[in-house]
Amino acid sequence: MQHGGKHLMNTNYNQWKKGVLNGIPIALGYLAVSFSFGIIADQMGLHTFEAVVMSATNLTSAGQFAGLTLITASALLVEMALAQLIINSRYFLMSAALSQKIDPTTPLIHRMIMAFGITDEVFGVSIAVKGKLSPFYTYGIMSVAIPGWTLGTFLGAYSGDILPASVTSAFSIAL
Repeated sequence: MQHGGKHLMNTNYNQWKKGVLNGIPIALGYLAVSFSFGIIADQMGLHTFEAVVMSATNLTSAGQFAGLTLITASALLVEMALAQLIINSRYFLMSAALSQKIDPTTPLIHRMIMAFGITDEVFGVSIAVKGKLSPFYTYGIMSVAIPGWTLGTFLGAYSGDILPASVTSAFSIAL
């Protein structure tokens, strides 16, 4: 490997590592909130696996809660899609703002992966980065934030059947 390629790999790794470190508080916060979501999902009849898949593919507590409410109300897919579009439209604006911080030569695949991981908290941390935003920094945040969100959902959904009803009802207000 050429010297320049090795330097780029080191830079990318360092950016990723910095993102991981900055993402740990986000992951811990997500763990607590998504635990509550998992309990609610269990109470509304979703299987643990279904709740986990929902969390792994929809990284927004408001969107997930609305989706869960619509699922249990047997809403049409078009109603669910429209609700998600409206609830999550703020991410269009966040992504547009972050796109101004990304090097214009950043490939589309990096932009798409970054867009998937944009949440309020990831946006807040990423927009504060001085200078250009590296996709690898965002990947670092995503590397801990997404598992934190998904693990919390799993633990909540799994614990929903184990914890006393008084405890699970208290968690239902956390979201």
